[in-house]
Amino acid sequence: MQQEAAVGGEALEVWIDQDLCTGDGICAQYAPEVFELDIDGLAYVKGSDEELLQASGATTPVPLPLLADVVDSAKECPGECIHVRRVSDRVEVYGPDAQ
Repeated sequence: MQQEAAVGGEALEVWIDQDLCTGDGICAQYAPEVFELDIDGLAYVKGSDEELLQASGATTPVPLPLLADVVDSAKECPGECIHVRRVSDRVEVYGPDAQ
């Protein structure tokens, strides 16, 4: 089991807003262990078993070794649809709604 990433000791999770996804696949290039494009051309997060989580707002933990790649995905996403937030209070720490 991979250790989950944390900011200030807080576990992080990531989700994608498919309504804003442009299907560029930059996220899947940065972190293919976390993101994947589906047959519909949109990106989704993957669960621990590599299964695509296609439910609206589905989240997956951010593995510590992949934190930089997930953050880079959020920063470089042309659709600004990748959201990384603390699990405890759901405050976004990386992505378009981060403070």
